[in-house]
Amino acid sequence: MNNKVIVRQCSEYNLNEVYDIISDIYTGAGGPDVKGKKVLVKPNILIDDYPDKCISTHPVVVEAMIRYLQSKGATVYAGDSPGVHKRGFLAIKSGINEVCEKTGAVWVDFLKDPSETKLQEVTMKTASIVKEADLIISLPKLKNHELVYFTGAIKNSFGLVPGFTKARQHSMYKNRNSFSSFLVDLSEAITPHFFLMDGIIAMEGRGPAQGTPVKTGLLLGSTNPLALDIIASIIAGYDPLVIPTNLIALSRGKWLRSPDDIIYDGPDLVTIIKKDFKRIAESGKKDIVIKFVLSRLRSVRRLQRRPVFLHNKCTGCLDCIKICPQNAITMHPTKNNRVVLTDSKCIRCFCCSEVCQYNAIDVRRKLLGA
Repeated sequence: MNNKVIVRQCSEYNLNEVYDIISDIYTGAGGPDVKGKKVLVKPNILIDDYPDKCISTHPVVVEAMIRYLQSKGATVYAGDSPGVHKRGFLAIKSGINEVCEKTGAVWVDFLKDPSETKLQEVTMKTASIVKEADLIISLPKLKNHELVYFTGAIKNSFGLVPGFTKARQHSMYKNRNSFSSFLVDLSEAITPHFFLMDGIIAMEGRGPAQGTPVKTGLLLGSTNPLALDIIASIIAGYDPLVIPTNLIALSRGKWLRSPDDIIYDGPDLVTIIKKDFKRIAESGKKDIVIKFVLSRLRSVRRLQRRPVFLHNKCTGCLDCIKICPQNAITMHPTKNNRVVLTDSKCIRCFCCSEVCQYNAIDVRRKLLGA
């Protein structure tokens, strides 16, 4: 692993263009030799939805990476575990299943015979392919995230945890910092060997699933997840040390001791920062006022951002109920398609919002009388 991050401009999801850029990035950033190796390609598939929603790694990026690895002599496998994961899951809507069929990459069901991985303090289930593969190539998506502000290379390893085991971690790590610390633990225990971030079309606003696609026109690569996330979060207009996974990982010093140690190779960073990117992290006078009020209220939960259910959009699919780690969401006993949140149980993990495919869950402050 080194500290080099390569950023290249890429105007669209054209397979040949993306392939050539991946070749440049992989070689320049010191990607590992894959000849004769069994390689797992791990995209970000939070929800299996259409590529234009910008929820998952774009299938063209997945295909280009698979074809590049195969050209270098690798046997390629692919897989991920979405928020709501059922046996036999195939990434059909996202187009990634079709990519596997076209390229001959073997799709892996992460729920089948999971193994165990030792973290710092706990042992947890992870996909068996983690131990079977020689190398892991991670393909995160450049997106916002309601809970940890920004999701990137470090958080993409969370998908190696199969099924509802992921949701249970939210009940164990109930706030932003403890959950972020867990994500760093996991990524340190299972560190993919190369990271290629899809930032051609990113997601601003209410990520990781309810946000808005925005063209950023970039592909980013590194063997170092923290260095990559720092550069990517800067491009999205964040102070990189506002991102808790960045701050926690940096404090541990395993991957990087200082942002100044990053070796950057790409366009002048100032010219590609998205200053108008709609970020999750709050700043400005409005936030100062909110913090002032919060510091003086006994019941601060009244002003915290929380899930708000939009019943006119709800289809009654029950995914929000299935994924809630605290059993804080139930269906109304008499009213169809009306879910009920028990606010005292809610830990503000926003898993329900992440898996809702119908934009029926907003995340906002619900003030007194609202």
